[in-house]
Amino acid sequence: MSQNSIPDFFVYGEPVRPLDVGFLHVETVLARSNIHLGQVAAHKHPQMGQITFWTGGSGTYRIEDRSWDFSAPAVSFVPSNVVHGFSIGPGTDAIVVSVADDALAAIAGHSLLPLDRPVFADGLPGHAAWKRLAAVLEMIAAEYAEAPAGNDKVLPALIAVALSHIARLGPEVKDSMVSSEASLALGLRRLVDMHFRDSWPVDRYVETLATTPHLLDKAARAVLGSGVKRVVSERRLLEAKRLLLFTVRTVEDIAYEIGFDDPAYFSRVFRARVGEAPAAWRRKQLQGH
Repeated sequence: MSQNSIPDFFVYGEPVRPLDVGFLHVETVLARSNIHLGQVAAHKHPQMGQITFWTGGSGTYRIEDRSWDFSAPAVSFVPSNVVHGFSIGPGTDAIVVSVADDALAAIAGHSLLPLDRPVFADGLPGHAAWKRLAAVLEMIAAEYAEAPAGNDKVLPALIAVALSHIARLGPEVKDSMVSSEASLALGLRRLVDMHFRDSWPVDRYVETLATTPHLLDKAARAVLGSGVKRVVSERRLLEAKRLLLFTVRTVEDIAYEIGFDDPAYFSRVFRARVGEAPAAWRRKQLQGH
């Protein structure tokens, strides 16, 4: 199956749609069983990563070109645009935590787990590390379902803890499990997260990744869905939205923060991409919260 023929989903079975800044979604595998019937075909999520924590049962989990036969407990973290799927037996269930890329970028500094590579681990049910991970994932599921005041601050913190517990399990998945094209694209995304404020030219990304402009652009389009320049501009836009929504900083200050020398030009770019000026977008979003 070619990369272009692998379907993109919002959550499994639902078409891709724009995500709100800081988007989080939690559900169980059984909750969607009437759609997948235990067979989730290879797919990817272009805008968010996922933690899948298997709480009971058994099956086969696939990431890119590798697969594992597992019995619960087992856990995976899959970044956006990494192909994955699974086959499970009756009654098998998992907690699935989906996190938008911009929210993951904010969480990354508080996680022991690198978030640019997929991981998979399974182990003994009685081991203390698995009990701790299960407790955190159950807290995440309850916090999401009950939606108490302040959960927009509590959930990202809990997710960072869950990711750190996954890192401590010593996941078995290595970088070699992804194709060279996917590895190159994920390396680009990691560099963009680090340097989008610095106005790096494309050649700087090419040089740092020891590749060619053609190969880097080809990998970006195949895996991330757009060319290198668009990947950088989308990351800057995501950061602008996050700062507009979650801080009281001025539009001018935000423009400088994300690498624009001219706040007026930033406002024009934002309006062209989003459909309204930054200040108007902020007011609308805050009124809706």
